[in-house]
Amino acid sequence: MSEGETGTAARPGAGDASAARTEPVPAAGGTADRQAGRLYGVGLGPGDPELLTVRAVRAIAEADVVAYHSAGHGRSIARAIAAPHLRPDHIEEALVYPVTTGTTDHPGGYRGAIDAFYEEAAARLAAHLDAGRTVAVLAEGDPLFYGSYMHMHKRLAHRYPTEVVPGVTSVSAAAARLGTPLVEGEEVLTVLPGTLPEEELAARLSAADSAVVMKLGRTFPAVRRAVERAGRLDDARYVERATMPGERTGALADADPETVPYFAVTVLPSRVAAQDGPGREAPRHGRGGVVVVGTGPAGPLWLTPEARGELAAADDLVGYATYLARVPERPGQRRHASDNKVESERADFALDLARRGHRVAVVSSGDPGVFAMATAVLEVASADPYKDVPVRIVPGVTAANAAAARAGAPLGHDYAVISLSDRLKPWEVVAARLHAAASADLAMALYNPGSRSRTWQVGKARELLLEHRAPDTPVVLARDVGGPEERVRIVRLTDLDPAQVDMRTVLLIGSSQTVAAHRAGGEVAWTPRRYPEGG
Repeated sequence: MSEGETGTAARPGAGDASAARTEPVPAAGGTADRQAGRLYGVGLGPGDPELLTVRAVRAIAEADVVAYHSAGHGRSIARAIAAPHLRPDHIEEALVYPVTTGTTDHPGGYRGAIDAFYEEAAARLAAHLDAGRTVAVLAEGDPLFYGSYMHMHKRLAHRYPTEVVPGVTSVSAAAARLGTPLVEGEEVLTVLPGTLPEEELAARLSAADSAVVMKLGRTFPAVRRAVERAGRLDDARYVERATMPGERTGALADADPETVPYFAVTVLPSRVAAQDGPGREAPRHGRGGVVVVGTGPAGPLWLTPEARGELAAADDLVGYATYLARVPERPGQRRHASDNKVESERADFALDLARRGHRVAVVSSGDPGVFAMATAVLEVASADPYKDVPVRIVPGVTAANAAAARAGAPLGHDYAVISLSDRLKPWEVVAARLHAAASADLAMALYNPGSRSRTWQVGKARELLLEHRAPDTPVVLARDVGGPEERVRIVRLTDLDPAQVDMRTVLLIGSSQTVAAHRAGGEVAWTPRRYPEGG
């Protein structure tokens, strides 16, 4: 059912390539007085002969030569689908793979054997085309969608008149047989081969709105584990040989790994349809929990796949209104925005929702464990009545690391992270920590440096740091990193102007070893990983 490289599955009524009618093929090169033939890549659809398009049937009828791929056993699913439209006078070219998943003694290994096969197959078809014959290469599904035809196309289409006839893909067939919307509204469909490494599959599935994983068979156990790791097993569906004899559909969790063929797919249907459909399940006691999600310093480009997946899976989103606005809206998902100075109340609200059976994502800018919501949630969650509510933390890109990347590598050695805000701790504590970090010659990332109500801390910090640092120590001022008003500059410590710093700015203070240099792309700063002996 899946488009693929081999077409190895047997099907009742499939043609036998060894019985294909052939004729001697003229040698290439004798075309001076003969017009070259036409090449068709013909999409046959997912398996049911009735799903061939009118154009596909016409292309087969126009062809002198019909070519199709098969494995060594000689049975070809492509030929079987097209069989009702083959004529006795068609010249058939069975393109039999020398190897599928087994071993080979080819000097180039599996890849070398397959490449040599494609070259030989293309040469056979080119001989027909040079002789003026029209050639139709049959392909299950769509010719350019994980299909074997594309290898002929790359070798021949630039040399001969060519037409690709699209076909119904196994993806569309599987969704139709499930009777479940695949993508809706602003959702994005992700199509993945099951041959990807398990961790890569899990990461991509975590971030996907809806997805289809193809090429199962021997990859099925790893695919199933990846779906489960992505937290999508409850929603995942399984479709085997859609529109073919022997079709099966059901829950992915119920599929027997020992019986899964190559021509099967895993489907993660539309989340929108699941959320607003008539059968939507209301939150139940016992399945709720809180996940604190780090969204990075700015927009979607800074989201990790895990964070994206957790945000999509939540029933409720809770967070500071500004940060919540960065998360794409989804039908059926509830949003609870609040002010920036009510962390404990926000945590209590989220945990109460979770206790009542809701899956809650608490949205936190940057990394939730760096001056953000993870601490607030865990503090409230460790007291009654929330001790039994599951809480997980999903990390994000920190503002310090994002700013450092924009400036080069100023945090390339040991560094300290300090908040200049004295709202939650006395300034004497802030000053003591600045002294300690500066005297230890640590680079520093300074958060919350200033605001409308706090205008003097940056100046005081500069005075204190100059007691331990040279006046020309590089300082990075990074404002709105990743946002529309991003501005990153490198100045000398002595020239640090408090008026140019606000709450959207992160300050990176170099150590005694930090270097600033001008390059073709602008000024960069870095702190060497090697520290001078005896320093």
